[in-house]
Amino acid sequence: MRSDLVGLKPYGAPHLDVPVQLNVNENAYPIPDVVVESMRSAVDGHFAGLNRYPDREFEELREHLVTYLHGVNDRARQTVELSSDMIWAANGSNEVLSHIVQAFGGPGRTVLGFTPSYSMHPLITTGTGATWRSSARKDDFTLDAETVGDEVAETDPDIVFLCTPNNPTGTSIGLDVIEAAYDNCSGIVIVDEAYAEFSRPAQASAMTLLAGRPRLVVSRTMSKAFACAGLRLGYAIAAPELIDVLRLVRLPYHLSEITQVLACTALEHADVLLENVDRLIDSRDRISEHLSNAGFTIYPSDSNFVLFGNISSPQELWQKLLDRGILIRDIGITHHARVNAGTEEETTAFLAAVDEILAGDPSILLASN
Repeated sequence: MRSDLVGLKPYGAPHLDVPVQLNVNENAYPIPDVVVESMRSAVDGHFAGLNRYPDREFEELREHLVTYLHGVNDRARQTVELSSDMIWAANGSNEVLSHIVQAFGGPGRTVLGFTPSYSMHPLITTGTGATWRSSARKDDFTLDAETVGDEVAETDPDIVFLCTPNNPTGTSIGLDVIEAAYDNCSGIVIVDEAYAEFSRPAQASAMTLLAGRPRLVVSRTMSKAFACAGLRLGYAIAAPELIDVLRLVRLPYHLSEITQVLACTALEHADVLLENVDRLIDSRDRISEHLSNAGFTIYPSDSNFVLFGNISSPQELWQKLLDRGILIRDIGITHHARVNAGTEEETTAFLAAVDEILAGDPSILLASN
């Protein structure tokens, strides 16, 4: 075993069979029947051809992603020139990020992130033999352009990770922060936008900065807003020359025929699949307001989850909720926990459980606000 992996823990939240699962930021709503039927029909036509390898360049999927992203940018009144050779896709955004770090990281290279943030970023980094360096966010978990620019300039990393909306805090960053990171290093700048569809009002995407910035990569996923976590499809947008490098590190035929077909079908039904986004945003905002009124510290969230603090013992709160059939996430930030937005019924159950716990044990709150 490699010495640098000794003592590390694998990524993963507890996977427990309970009625209300609000711990891994999944879309709580199942895929609508009309989309399920379209997926079943689309896949049926491909079973006989599974003796052949899939399209390793996933050309049709690329075109579908470009069409979807044009719609995203049009609705946000953003002008972004996109083409299929600017698109990369893989089995979830984690594999996309892994490809990028494999291509531009590795032994002797440095990757910088601003923590707390997505815990897979350092794991992907160290898995390639690169050195992970972290810089702490402000007390409210925000980032500003000056701080980021100075830290990037001092570290001079080969890769910078920026996450917006940030997991696990839900906070977003401005385009000026991304520009500051890019302008102060000669390395790759990755902007992880896994939760971008949940920003209301919509935050400007880093896609708007791609023109003239060949070292910038924007990563997204179909796991969250599209309710396709089980499909495992993530994608990146970047300059064609950067995308071309990723071919050197991907495994042969890494996207199965079935994955490509199902992803294309989901994208054809994007409007239907995204109908529940506003319902999840309503649940998110309802959770934020209720927990704030109950005495917890709340951070503004542009994602489908809420980070809340002022908890005397996150582990104790986690267990008390689990005893009531509700699973949230103890994310390892002192006196904080995270819960993702659920269906209206799931959200009601979670909030009622919190009220019941507080009524029986007010000391769950660290202090009164």
